[in-house]
Amino acid sequence: MQTQITTFFDQLLIVNASMEVLLYPQILLAIAVVILLALHPKTKSYPKYDQFEHGENMKDSTHSEYIPALRFNWLTPLYDLIIGTTTREATFKKSLIEQAAIQPKHNVLDLACGTGTLAIWAKQHQPLANITGVDGDLAVLSLSRKKAKKNNVHLQFDHAMSYSLPYADATFDRAISSLFFHHLVWKNKQRTVRELFRILKPGAELHIADWGSPTNTLMRGLFLSVQLLDGFKPTQDNIAGKLVTLFGDNGFSQVTQRRTFSTIYGTMTLYSATKPS
Repeated sequence: MQTQITTFFDQLLIVNASMEVLLYPQILLAIAVVILLALHPKTKSYPKYDQFEHGENMKDSTHSEYIPALRFNWLTPLYDLIIGTTTREATFKKSLIEQAAIQPKHNVLDLACGTGTLAIWAKQHQPLANITGVDGDLAVLSLSRKKAKKNNVHLQFDHAMSYSLPYADATFDRAISSLFFHHLVWKNKQRTVRELFRILKPGAELHIADWGSPTNTLMRGLFLSVQLLDGFKPTQDNIAGKLVTLFGDNGFSQVTQRRTFSTIYGTMTLYSATKPS
């Protein structure tokens, strides 16, 4: 057992060196977060995000809330600290923004925008673009609006489900999203991609950052922490490499897995796809 533990931490040391910015305090924080989330008792029973049916607005639903990104509402204010510290957020999100190549006057949708970090950084990267964030969680949208105001960034934030978006056909030049698709079961992944295809203009592009196929055995083992928190069924599609198939089977072309990043929760992957002209 001692030898196995020593080997595990030797592997973490190798991963730590390859990540450049990952420090041991971040490893300890990630472990603490996983333990805390796994052991903390639920005080309320919320339906999963993907339990809402197509066209059902959350305000009109008999369910007023659902399980938030970090599983508990009381952890939502800590989202930025946890994600920023443990997932190499600055590295992969800025890479995603550069990959999207947003141009002046582009209409850009940040799907499941959360606290607004990606939308704010996208606007700062290209101030002449029109950036809209959408999310199904009213509490997290409140945080995103406050953050945008604090950063003196003008953005629009809307409340809607990913598979029932309140936008006309062919509205956006780009759609971006991070750390969202692994929350959805396959059926609702498909519904969401079809909705994205609908609201994108011909020739427009989709750019996604989410968990992908593990690049090695250690990354697969670390991803178990995400699966314990977010569920094995929805996350299995990601580690099986099915997101490329998902986008291609629902109308998109030039579907590509672009880059991968090793994190203490697993392999973060960037994808791109284009709506045919």
